[in-house]
Amino acid sequence: MGPIKTILYPIDRSECSQAAFRVASALARDSGARLVILEVVPPPVVVYGPPNESYLEEMQKELDQLNVFDPNIQVERRLFEGIPATEILRAAEETHSDLIVMGSRGRGGIRRILLGSVAEAVLRRAVCPVLIVKSPLAPSQFHEKGARVKAGKSSKARQR
Repeated sequence: MGPIKTILYPIDRSECSQAAFRVASALARDSGARLVILEVVPPPVVVYGPPNESYLEEMQKELDQLNVFDPNIQVERRLFEGIPATEILRAAEETHSDLIVMGSRGRGGIRRILLGSVAEAVLRRAVCPVLIVKSPLAPSQFHEKGARVKAGKSSKARQR
């Protein structure tokens, strides 16, 4: 793997996604990479019809308000409509991403059972490395101001 110049962070506003955002931001800061924040609006359910323009405008406004903790990080925000895994992979190609950083679990529930795991689909089909953030980081594992992401020991390792 060469130098990381572009990191793609697909947002879904879950707890795991928020943790992935902190990791993606820290990696972008530490490597001097551009951070592409992608929000995908899933295809509409036929009963409800396509998302109206005001909904998409609101989604874009929320996306534009998402700030990284370091103002020196170059940030690009994109809003796509479509099947999340497909659009994430398309964005990775369009932005020439060197790394995708995403949460392991999204909005979940019955929707995950019906649609399958977005993270798994991206992991299997991406042409660049994918970093899956499994669970939210404890405050002691991650500090936004100047600290680096550090790996903690698993609970099994501590019990030995």
